[in-house]
Amino acid sequence: MASNDHRQLIAVADANALAKTAADRIMARIAANGARVAICLTGGSSPKQLYQLLATEAYRSQIPWQRVHWFIGDERFVPADNPLDNMGMARRAFLDLCAPAANVHPIPTDTADPDKAARFYESELQSFYGAKQLDSARPLFDAVLMGVGPDGHTASLFPGYPALEETQRWVVGVPEAHVAPFVPRVTLTLPALNSCREMLFEVSGADKRAILTRVLAGENLPANRVQSVGETIWLVDKAALPENFRGQ
Repeated sequence: MASNDHRQLIAVADANALAKTAADRIMARIAANGARVAICLTGGSSPKQLYQLLATEAYRSQIPWQRVHWFIGDERFVPADNPLDNMGMARRAFLDLCAPAANVHPIPTDTADPDKAARFYESELQSFYGAKQLDSARPLFDAVLMGVGPDGHTASLFPGYPALEETQRWVVGVPEAHVAPFVPRVTLTLPALNSCREMLFEVSGADKRAILTRVLAGENLPANRVQSVGETIWLVDKAALPENFRGQ
């Protein structure tokens, strides 16, 4: 079964509480590592409020920006200044305001095609990690932020797509998306995404309730195929929480 047996579900009141809880968990992961920190961000609508919160004085003054590096779990193959660009959203929300430019690691989309961008980003990740083979005792990331799409995809790992079965590559090109916007993608694969101390899903809004019901029922969906070597946390606000999970 694809069910993620080790996940922890944390229900919160609303989107504001979700962003604050996520921010506090990110801060705790940064504080737990006194050396170089690696955070893998996500796109979509759910994390925007989190990113804006990290830019506020209460949080940004506590982040050791010089030693925190920011990566992205997947990217739409569009120009960097396109509104659809995932890292562009994070840049506008907090990175350009707070983070040293050298510590921001976007997936390059000015290459010939998504496959070439994937090879470049894989090389960058391996250089940062210091090896070409992942070691479960030494995770690549301190935290990986994730979301879930209406079809159960996460990052740009879509149901039934070859990228979901990749076991060797850290990053691959996705020539066609399963949902809008229908543009090519570049995505980290399961081995790279799972190599983290904490995986943190953010699920917010009533429009996510149907897919979350399917995920929590253990359907064979990409969102049930990802699992941190450390903790896997699903932060869910009340609007997205299925009826049978309320009150638990």
